[in-house]
Amino acid sequence: MTQLQRTNLREQVLEVVRQAMVTGELRPGDIYSAAALATRLGVSSSPVREALLTLVNQGLLEPVRNRGYRVVAITERDLDEIYEMRVLLEVPATLSAGAAAGPDDLARLDALAGEIESAADAGDVARFLEADRRFHLDLLALAGNGRLIDAIATLRDQTRLYGLEKLAERGRLADSAREHREMLATIAERDWTRLEDQVRAHLKHVRAEWAAD
Repeated sequence: MTQLQRTNLREQVLEVVRQAMVTGELRPGDIYSAAALATRLGVSSSPVREALLTLVNQGLLEPVRNRGYRVVAITERDLDEIYEMRVLLEVPATLSAGAAAGPDDLARLDALAGEIESAADAGDVARFLEADRRFHLDLLALAGNGRLIDAIATLRDQTRLYGLEKLAERGRLADSAREHREMLATIAERDWTRLEDQVRAHLKHVRAEWAAD
């Protein structure tokens, strides 16, 4: 893990630990102490403990008495349920967000889409995930429902994307990366039927090849 700057430490720790869980660097069943993670990140234990407790509240970690925190294992049924909920929430939310998007919004999101493509071309899974997360949450934020965004963000983080490393090795991340610009083009054209189809197809990646261990 990369050592952190001493600003907004709790949020930085939360982002780094969440990403490490999603990519599989921190594996289900393994136990991690706040002190050990703090040492790896180069910060004090306090912001790490706060971040870990946030992840406990989100159902991503579970406390192990006198030992630390265990990454909660995700079952096939969990993945099915998460996928179903994401379809139910993200499809209509993306349509609402698209309807609210103006030229400046699309230009900003297009820059993020470029970051996703750059990370995919480089096979940089961590940067790909970070840019992908920002793209989708920034787009969804245009719908104006903060609680909905929080719920979708938690569902995204509960998905273990172990298959991404293999996809990056085979150069397959670029296929998904291109879909972001395609969605933006569809929003610009105000074609909501096509946008719905694109979002559903995009979400299928998460449940299929992206979640393969």
